[in-house]
Amino acid sequence: MLYIQHKFISMKKVFYIIWRSWFYMMMGLPLIVLFPILFIATSRAEWYPFFFKIVRLWAKWVLYTTGFIPIRKDGIFLEKGRSFMIVANHTSMLDVMLMLHTIKNPFVFVGKKELVKIPIFGFFYKRSCILVDRNSPRSRKEVYDQCQERISQGLSICIFPEGGVPDDESIILDDFKDGAFRMAIEHQLPILPLVFPDNKKRFSYTFFSGSLGKTRSYILPIIPTTELQLENKGILKSEVHSTILEKLKATLPQ
Repeated sequence: MLYIQHKFISMKKVFYIIWRSWFYMMMGLPLIVLFPILFIATSRAEWYPFFFKIVRLWAKWVLYTTGFIPIRKDGIFLEKGRSFMIVANHTSMLDVMLMLHTIKNPFVFVGKKELVKIPIFGFFYKRSCILVDRNSPRSRKEVYDQCQERISQGLSICIFPEGGVPDDESIILDDFKDGAFRMAIEHQLPILPLVFPDNKKRFSYTFFSGSLGKTRSYILPIIPTTELQLENKGILKSEVHSTILEKLKATLPQ
C-alpha cells in the first residue's frame, strides 16, 4: 500500500513538472514568434491599443493551451472608451491572463519593477507597463505622471492592490496598499473591482499543486470617485476590499 501511494505521489510530481514547464513554454513561445510585431507595437504610445489586442490573444492562447477554460460570470457592460481604475485579488500568474481575457477596454498594468528580470516577458513588460520602484522616493511622482498620460490617451489603469501574492495561501484577501485608491481619486477614475476565485486552486505559486479546468472572473459594480477627496482614500480602500472579499467568500471553490 505504501509503495502504491509513493508511486502515485511520484507520478503526480512528474505531471506537475511537465505541466508547469509546458505553461512557461506556452507563455514564451508566442512572444518569441511575434517579437518583431510586438517590438514595433510598443515603440509608440498611440499604437498601444493594437499591442493590447495582440496580448489579449496571447492571454487566451496561454489559458486554453495549458488547460484552463476562462469563464466570465457577470453581465456587466463596460462603456467603450471609458477609463477605469481596475483592481482585483491576486493569487496566481493566471491573474494577468484572466484580466486580459475579461476586460476588452485597453488598459495598462502598474506593477513591480522586479518583473522586468523575467526572460522575454520582462522585455515587453518594461515597454508596455508602468513600473513601480518601491526603493525610489521619486517613483510615486513618475507613476502619477505616467498614469495621467495613459488616461489622457483613453486607457484604463490596472493594479493588484495587495501589492503582491501573499506567501500564506490560507489568506483569502490580503490588506490593500493605498496606491490604487490615491490615484483613482487624484485622476477621478471610477473603481472597477474584479474577482478571480479559482486561480489559486488552479495555478498557485506552490510548484507541486494546481489543476486543469474552469477559471471564473466576475466584474463587480463600478464604484465612483467623483465626490471623493484624498482624505477619503482609506474609506474607499476599505469599501473596495470588503466588496471583493465578500464576493470571494461567496464564490471560492470548495
